[in-house]
Amino acid sequence: MQKSKKLEIFNDPIYGFINIPNDLIFNLIAEPSFQRLRRISQMGLSYLVYPGAHHTRFHHAIGCMHLMQQAIQVLKIKEVDISPEEETGLLCAILLHDIGHGPFSHAMEHSIVAGVSHEHISLLYMEMLNKKFNGSLTTAIAIFKREHPKKFLNQLVSSQLDVDRLDYLKRDSFYTGVAEGNINSERLLTMLNVVDNHLVLEEKGIYSVEKFLMARRFMYWQVYLHKTGIVAEQLLISVLKRAKELLAKGEILQCSSALLFFMSHKVTKANFSDDDLILFAQLDDVDVLAAIKAWQNSKDVVLSMLCTMIINRKLLHIKIKNKPIDEQRLHKQRTTLMDTLNLTAHEANYFVFSGALENQAYSQENQPIHILKSNGKITDVVQASDQLNLKMLSKKIRKYYMCYPKLSV
Repeated sequence: MQKSKKLEIFNDPIYGFINIPNDLIFNLIAEPSFQRLRRISQMGLSYLVYPGAHHTRFHHAIGCMHLMQQAIQVLKIKEVDISPEEETGLLCAILLHDIGHGPFSHAMEHSIVAGVSHEHISLLYMEMLNKKFNGSLTTAIAIFKREHPKKFLNQLVSSQLDVDRLDYLKRDSFYTGVAEGNINSERLLTMLNVVDNHLVLEEKGIYSVEKFLMARRFMYWQVYLHKTGIVAEQLLISVLKRAKELLAKGEILQCSSALLFFMSHKVTKANFSDDDLILFAQLDDVDVLAAIKAWQNSKDVVLSMLCTMIINRKLLHIKIKNKPIDEQRLHKQRTTLMDTLNLTAHEANYFVFSGALENQAYSQENQPIHILKSNGKITDVVQASDQLNLKMLSKKIRKYYMCYPKLSV
């Protein structure tokens, strides 16, 4: 029998055909823990705002790998020393950088496994896969942990101008239809260089990086921090919180065995075992959505209401202010809700709450973007730019929100 030929390319709507460079990458993509990313939405519940935003972490990871291939090619042309081992390490690190995301990506981070970031879980997966592939991911792990002696390798995977951001801004812009986020990632990659072991951007690319930072600001306010998306995300978090609370009291809830395990057991960073990691790989958006659909019929009025709001998109009302929310306003909304639906104060807190939003497109303190000027000098992008608004982008903007049911007055 003739063996079937391996899939060697992906047809991506953003970049066109993407090549799989070697067998190791092919085998990593074929891993069940990576294939699971096909069932993890890139933007959580943002499709409730932007109907096209149904792309997945799988899309994003493959796109990042493609951009990393381009970045490596550009740097090699400019005679930057990157060994074959380091090249493979870069591709593996960026391919697997989000493998630890749970259902609905950032929306449920810390909800299923409290206090454990997706970056930490990604590292655990990489270490497990490194054993399976006989140490082939050792360099990738060093780069992912930002411990590789060649600092620019680390910066390509994680910095303020990394391959991750170059893909997700362009990809999220495409799938949401928000044109302001459409950056010229190819132009930015072409302008990359390395000076004194650090990643820099040549001065010719200054206008592209200005647009990149502006696009990041627009995407956060218009998409990632969209008020409707914030409400949906908070409701999703509340659903898991209420379900855990009911399970702790001995109530029985219908859901997948993997989801039930993480809701019933306190898994922390300290006791996250290999068995837990294997079980976590069975979790995806399907588990949570199926549970929410079933819990609409729960006898618990709070859980039932929360789930019905998400399924039917009958969300809470939200108001965003520049100043912290007055506690008296929250108290009034809670009291009205308690009287209307005969809820306790604790139950009312699931529907009336406040929070804060932060947006900082660029930080001059945290791994700044360095511009290589034509005279050979290195300067921060804010100093190199003639756009005064870049200074404003480096300031952290903080806004406050309150959520409450529309039946309140």
